[in-house]
Amino acid sequence: MRKAVLLVFIAAFAPQAAAARVKVIGSIPATYWGTWAPSVASCKDGDTEAIVLSAKAYTGRLGKCDVAAVSETPSPKGPTYSARLQCADPRQAQKKTPANLIIRPGEANQISVGPGFDNLKAYQRCSESAPASKR
Repeated sequence: MRKAVLLVFIAAFAPQAAAARVKVIGSIPATYWGTWAPSVASCKDGDTEAIVLSAKAYTGRLGKCDVAAVSETPSPKGPTYSARLQCADPRQAQKKTPANLIIRPGEANQISVGPGFDNLKAYQRCSESAPASKR
């Protein structure tokens, strides 16, 4: 009886696990490096709405953060990235707090970014000279 229950459980969940194909990568992809903002007006230096992404760093609402790991999950609109961050606490210079950042592609030079899927915010690339994000 236990074997039958176990086989049913495996049969029910194995296809979903195989379809996800989550891949761990070392950094935020180069396609997303640069300054991003919700609007052109927010692209000016020092605007608190703008975020800056690089291979191993994020600067934005979450503070100045180091990228600890990035996972890539395929989706119909292009890969979705989940970055695990270690963010500096401005009140305690030595202490870093963990945070998550989701990055999803949008139209050319647009992405959606946020700490979770329920609060993603649309951003556009601030510099036209930077590479366009993939779809």
